[in-house]
Amino acid sequence: MRVWSHVLNDFLSFNGPVNARWTLLLTHGAGASTTSNFFAAFSERLLEMGVEIGGLRLGLFDFPYMKRRALTGKMYFPDQMPVLQRSYLDAIDALGSEANRLVIGGKSMGGRVASLIADDAEVAALVCLGYPFHPRGRPEKLRTDHLEQFKKPALICQGTRDPQGRVEEVKGYNLSSSIQLKWLSDGDHDLVPRKRSGHTRAENWDAAATAVIQFIGSLSSADTSHKDQ
Repeated sequence: MRVWSHVLNDFLSFNGPVNARWTLLLTHGAGASTTSNFFAAFSERLLEMGVEIGGLRLGLFDFPYMKRRALTGKMYFPDQMPVLQRSYLDAIDALGSEANRLVIGGKSMGGRVASLIADDAEVAALVCLGYPFHPRGRPEKLRTDHLEQFKKPALICQGTRDPQGRVEEVKGYNLSSSIQLKWLSDGDHDLVPRKRSGHTRAENWDAAATAVIQFIGSLSSADTSHKDQ
């Protein structure tokens, strides 16, 4: 049975063997914490598949505004980006993993924050689950400047109908060759397809988790060529 450990005053929790070959650090999007159904299901999948890459230690943390929301029951908006970036760097420090075996990322906003610090942080790679390429309904407000020059290996798992970056939009972006894209059939921003699509949430989440594990397992090959899957 896995036991969650807590460090940094319950700021960060991790699960999986301490001697795992890889550590993956993830955080949440703007609206829901790492206690959401998405993270519960996705974490279980990742940890079960982690044996395929020599074991996976999975770290999860919530940003300060989300911790305040949990403590007070009041709604708080996300902090400014510099605060979010500093919080992510604090989580990296608290985890204490070897830099060449640490992959960082997150869901939506969390993935964006991780992408802004990854190239300069002591980490091996980046994983984003539903990257917010632009705000909803504002496709002209792109959040891709840093992704055009991104240097480290990266994987973005994206629903084909994500309102913050549909497949037909993203294929037109000038993303770095170090970024791989995994498209989830008919997936929305939570990678969930419509019933009429013939696909299921479980299928898409399984496919995304598999892509993450395969991506992490391939990092030692140094093959970072850009490819759509």
